[in-house]
Amino acid sequence: MMTAKNDLSTPGAAGAPARSAARLAAVQALYQMETTGQGVEATIREFEQFRLGGEVDGVKLHAADRKLFADVLRGTVESQDRLDPYLQTQLAEGWTLKRIDSIARAILRAALYELIRRPDIPYRVVIDEYLDVANAFFEGDEPKFINAVLDAAAEKARADERSGS
Repeated sequence: MMTAKNDLSTPGAAGAPARSAARLAAVQALYQMETTGQGVEATIREFEQFRLGGEVDGVKLHAADRKLFADVLRGTVESQDRLDPYLQTQLAEGWTLKRIDSIARAILRAALYELIRRPDIPYRVVIDEYLDVANAFFEGDEPKFINAVLDAAAEKARADERSGS
Protein backbone atom coordinates (compact mmCIF):
# COMPACT_ATOMS: atom_id res chain seq x y z
CA MET A 1 0.00 0.00 0.00
CA MET A 2 1.22 3.49 -0.83
CA THR A 3 1.63 5.60 2.31
CA ALA A 4 1.58 9.35 2.66
CA LYS A 5 4.68 11.21 3.77
CA ASN A 6 2.65 13.28 6.24
CA ASP A 7 0.35 11.79 8.86
CA LEU A 8 -3.29 12.53 8.06
CA SER A 9 -4.41 10.47 11.02
CA THR A 10 -3.87 13.17 13.61
CA PRO A 11 -6.87 14.98 15.11
CA GLY A 12 -5.78 18.25 13.47
CA ALA A 13 -6.30 16.88 9.96
CA ALA A 14 -8.64 19.02 7.89
CA GLY A 15 -12.32 18.09 7.86
CA ALA A 16 -14.04 15.31 9.74
CA PRO A 17 -11.35 12.70 10.45
CA ALA A 18 -13.45 9.75 9.24
CA ARG A 19 -14.23 11.44 5.92
CA SER A 20 -10.62 12.59 5.49
CA ALA A 21 -9.42 9.06 6.19
CA ALA A 22 -11.93 7.71 3.63
CA ARG A 23 -10.61 10.03 0.93
CA LEU A 24 -6.99 9.16 1.66
CA ALA A 25 -7.87 5.46 1.61
CA ALA A 26 -9.77 5.88 -1.68
CA VAL A 27 -6.71 7.46 -3.30
CA GLN A 28 -4.50 4.66 -1.96
CA ALA A 29 -6.98 2.06 -3.19
CA LEU A 30 -7.14 3.62 -6.68
CA TYR A 31 -3.34 3.58 -6.79
CA GLN A 32 -3.28 -0.06 -5.68
CA MET A 33 -5.88 -1.03 -8.27
CA GLU A 34 -3.90 0.65 -11.03
CA THR A 35 -0.64 -1.01 -10.06
CA THR A 36 -2.01 -4.49 -9.33
CA GLY A 37 -5.02 -4.77 -11.64
CA GLN A 38 -7.18 -5.82 -8.70
CA GLY A 39 -10.92 -5.20 -9.10
CA VAL A 40 -12.94 -2.62 -7.23
CA GLU A 41 -15.01 -4.99 -5.08
CA ALA A 42 -11.98 -7.03 -4.01
CA THR A 43 -10.16 -3.80 -3.15
CA ILE A 44 -13.09 -2.51 -1.10
CA ARG A 45 -13.23 -5.80 0.83
CA GLU A 46 -9.49 -5.75 1.44
CA PHE A 47 -9.49 -2.17 2.69
CA GLU A 48 -12.54 -2.68 4.88
CA GLN A 49 -11.08 -5.82 6.37
CA PHE A 50 -7.46 -4.79 6.84
CA ARG A 51 -6.83 -1.08 6.33
CA LEU A 52 -9.68 1.26 7.24
CA GLY A 53 -9.11 2.32 10.83
CA GLY A 54 -6.11 0.04 11.13
CA GLU A 55 -2.45 0.85 11.54
CA VAL A 56 0.18 1.93 9.02
CA ASP A 57 3.81 1.75 10.11
CA GLY A 58 2.69 1.52 13.74
CA VAL A 59 0.45 4.60 13.55
CA LYS A 60 -3.20 4.08 14.45
CA LEU A 61 -5.40 5.61 11.75
CA HIS A 62 -8.78 7.23 12.27
CA ALA A 63 -11.67 4.95 11.44
CA ALA A 64 -12.63 5.83 7.88
CA ASP A 65 -16.16 6.56 6.72
CA ARG A 66 -16.66 3.23 4.97
CA LYS A 67 -19.71 4.38 3.03
CA LEU A 68 -17.87 7.40 1.57
CA PHE A 69 -14.80 5.26 0.84
CA ALA A 70 -16.82 2.68 -1.11
CA ASP A 71 -18.85 5.35 -2.92
CA VAL A 72 -15.77 7.29 -4.03
CA LEU A 73 -13.95 4.15 -5.10
CA ARG A 74 -16.87 2.64 -7.03
CA GLY A 75 -17.95 5.97 -8.48
CA THR A 76 -14.47 6.93 -9.62
CA VAL A 77 -13.95 3.60 -11.34
CA GLU A 78 -17.39 3.67 -12.97
CA SER A 79 -16.94 7.30 -14.11
CA GLN A 80 -13.32 7.06 -15.24
CA ASP A 81 -14.21 7.07 -18.95
CA ARG A 82 -15.87 10.47 -18.39
CA LEU A 83 -13.29 11.84 -15.94
CA ASP A 84 -10.16 11.12 -17.98
CA PRO A 85 -11.15 13.13 -21.08
CA TYR A 86 -11.69 16.18 -18.86
CA LEU A 87 -8.32 15.63 -17.20
CA GLN A 88 -6.67 15.31 -20.61
CA THR A 89 -7.97 18.77 -21.59
CA GLN A 90 -6.20 20.22 -18.55
CA LEU A 91 -2.77 19.01 -19.64
CA ALA A 92 -0.22 20.91 -21.65
CA GLU A 93 -0.03 20.07 -25.33
CA GLY A 94 1.89 16.87 -25.91
CA TRP A 95 1.23 15.52 -22.40
CA THR A 96 -0.89 12.49 -21.76
CA LEU A 97 -2.62 11.35 -18.62
CA LYS A 98 -0.21 8.43 -18.38
CA ARG A 99 2.67 10.89 -17.87
CA ILE A 100 1.12 12.19 -14.65
CA ASP A 101 2.19 10.52 -11.43
CA SER A 102 -0.22 7.68 -10.59
CA ILE A 103 -1.02 9.11 -7.15
CA ALA A 104 -1.80 12.51 -8.70
CA ARG A 105 -4.08 10.77 -11.21
CA ALA A 106 -5.86 8.96 -8.39
CA ILE A 107 -6.32 12.21 -6.44
CA LEU A 108 -7.67 14.03 -9.49
CA ARG A 109 -10.04 11.24 -10.46
CA ALA A 110 -11.48 10.83 -6.97
CA ALA A 111 -11.88 14.58 -6.44
CA LEU A 112 -13.49 15.06 -9.85
CA TYR A 113 -15.91 12.26 -9.10
CA GLU A 114 -16.96 14.04 -5.89
CA LEU A 115 -17.22 17.43 -7.60
CA ILE A 116 -19.43 16.03 -10.35
CA ARG A 117 -21.49 13.36 -8.58
CA ARG A 118 -21.62 14.47 -4.93
CA PRO A 119 -23.35 17.87 -4.85
CA ASP A 120 -24.22 17.15 -1.20
CA ILE A 121 -20.57 17.86 -0.34
CA PRO A 122 -19.58 21.54 -0.76
CA TYR A 123 -17.01 22.03 -3.52
CA ARG A 124 -14.64 23.84 -1.15
CA VAL A 125 -14.61 20.83 1.15
CA VAL A 126 -13.84 18.51 -1.77
CA ILE A 127 -10.98 20.68 -3.00
CA ASP A 128 -9.53 21.28 0.47
CA GLU A 129 -9.68 17.61 1.41
CA TYR A 130 -7.97 16.41 -1.76
CA LEU A 131 -5.35 19.16 -1.50
CA ASP A 132 -4.58 17.82 1.97
CA VAL A 133 -4.14 14.38 0.40
CA ALA A 134 -1.94 15.87 -2.35
CA ASN A 135 0.20 17.68 0.21
CA ALA A 136 0.58 14.43 2.13
CA PHE A 137 2.21 12.82 -0.91
CA PHE A 138 3.94 15.68 -2.74
CA GLU A 139 6.22 18.59 -1.91
CA GLY A 140 6.74 19.98 -5.43
CA ASP A 141 4.39 21.49 -7.98
CA GLU A 142 1.87 18.65 -7.98
CA PRO A 143 -0.45 20.18 -5.33
CA LYS A 144 -0.55 23.45 -7.28
CA PHE A 145 -1.42 21.60 -10.47
CA ILE A 146 -4.09 19.55 -8.66
CA ASN A 147 -5.54 22.72 -7.14
CA ALA A 148 -5.72 24.42 -10.54
CA VAL A 149 -7.43 21.43 -12.19
CA LEU A 150 -9.94 21.05 -9.34
CA ASP A 151 -10.69 24.77 -9.28
CA ALA A 152 -11.39 24.74 -13.03
CA ALA A 153 -13.56 21.65 -12.62
CA ALA A 154 -15.53 23.26 -9.80
CA GLU A 155 -16.07 26.32 -11.99
CA LYS A 156 -17.81 24.08 -14.53
CA ALA A 157 -19.45 21.46 -12.32
CA ARG A 158 -20.49 23.75 -9.47
CA ALA A 159 -21.05 27.11 -11.17
CA ASP A 160 -24.24 27.80 -9.18
CA GLU A 161 -22.61 26.94 -5.88
CA ARG A 162 -19.51 28.99 -6.67
CA SER A 163 -21.45 32.08 -7.70
CA GLY A 164 -23.36 31.92 -4.42
CA SER A 165 -20.18 31.91 -2.34
